Amino acid sequence: MPLRPRKAFLTCAAAISLGLAAAATAVPAHGVEGPAPNPKNAQAMRDMATAIRVSAKYADEQAAIRDGYVPHGTECMTNPFGVGAMGYHYVKEAYWGSTDPGKPAALLYSTEKDEHGRRKLEAVEWMSVDRDQDFKTTDDRPSMFGLPFDGPMPGHWAGMPKHYDLHLWAYRDNPAGRFHNWNPALTCPKTPGASPAPAHPH
Repeated sequence: MPLRPRKAFLTCAAAISLGLAAAATAVPAHGVEGPAPNPKNAQAMRDMATAIRVSAKYADEQAAIRDGYVPHGTECMTNPFGVGAMGYHYVKEAYWGSTDPGKPAALLYSTEKDEHGRRKLEAVEWMSVDRDQDFKTTDDRPSMFGLPFDGPMPGHWAGMPKHYDLHLWAYRDNPAGRFHNWNPALTCPKTPGASPAPAHPH
């Protein structure tokens, strides 16, 4: 098989595998309120393949910074509801509100650094402002991959508005589910840089 079609085939196969794994995983409370992507949903599978293909280059965090993803200080986000964390957010403001699988608003990097002092890419995230900033209304909830975004929820740091978000743990296993926001396998460093997220109103 020629190299380019083979790469495309492998990328699509990986996305389908991700969809099957997600479909088999129950989503706990405070995660995405809805089923995992249907592996028979061809558009969802294509979008997952696109998200993985486009974001793969950000395995190098310097590439993310060059492309406009800004590390959000030194805050490692930990789960205020119990176990788990999200790690470190690198945010691109220009992609806020994007539902383009190739334009995630944030990249989530590991809580630990490797021997070269670099963090590992673990997840990608799409974020959208809650239009009326009212937790009681959800008529503007976005969706991707056939899934509704989680939220609305408070901002995770000073100046961040109430919003919706959707995570895809494309580069690290999440025992809670590939589209669950918190990863129970992660813990933040016990330092002043570890910041709990504001409590979800639900």
